[in-house]
Amino acid sequence: MRSRPIGFLLSALAGAALAFGGTATASAHPSATPAPGSASAGDVGTADACYTWSGTLQEGSSGEAVRQLQIRVAGYPGTGNQIAIDGAFGPATKAAVQRFQAAYGLAADGIAGAQTFNKIYQLQDDDCTPVNFTYAELNRCNSDWSGGKVSAGTARANALVTMWKLQAMRHAMGDRPITVNGGFRSVSCNSAVGGAANSRHMYGHAADLGAGSQGFCALAQAARNHGFTEILGPGYPGHNDHTHVAGGSGRFWSAPSCGI
Repeated sequence: MRSRPIGFLLSALAGAALAFGGTATASAHPSATPAPGSASAGDVGTADACYTWSGTLQEGSSGEAVRQLQIRVAGYPGTGNQIAIDGAFGPATKAAVQRFQAAYGLAADGIAGAQTFNKIYQLQDDDCTPVNFTYAELNRCNSDWSGGKVSAGTARANALVTMWKLQAMRHAMGDRPITVNGGFRSVSCNSAVGGAANSRHMYGHAADLGAGSQGFCALAQAARNHGFTEILGPGYPGHNDHTHVAGGSGRFWSAPSCGI
């Protein structure tokens, strides 16, 4: 992980769909259907090298700007939940925005405007990763995200959501560094380390965490609040030396030594 300054160079993110299949493209210029009463573009004055929002987004809004917002608030779905990254600003997205706003001392009205976007700009780097995590940490298998159970673009996009969940978890745990020992694996990398045949590592959804200053159990317990549908830790076979967290469909939590 790292702490990095926010840059303001011109760039854009090429995104991919965050489900197990399909792709989508993210633009540096948001295309959204705002709800009635949305503010003008002038209400958000800070340009950002990764992605720049304009106006406000609220329940009823839709489009790419909403999808980009959902990625950034993916770590605030509420205990045991996971928000859809689908570009539709519904009640779950509103609640996640409210939790994000409350976490950073903003007015928690569930409406994403200048203050919310400027906080996100502070938290992200020029490649759209959160400032405390990197693509390199989430892929120690290869350089191009290929060879998994989904396309390279989808695996990389899933890893981006995982990083934003970890960023939320890090903040909730006092902004202490979280050690990431690995993430995406190709099928061959997964086989080489004896990974499960259906491992979520091969989809880009997963990360294996070191104890750090928090300890394995504290990490596993905190992960329940930040959009991770799979949590494996001490007491689960093969997981006494790390905490495994992942997104994706379904839910399976098991860290018996941690009360999970």
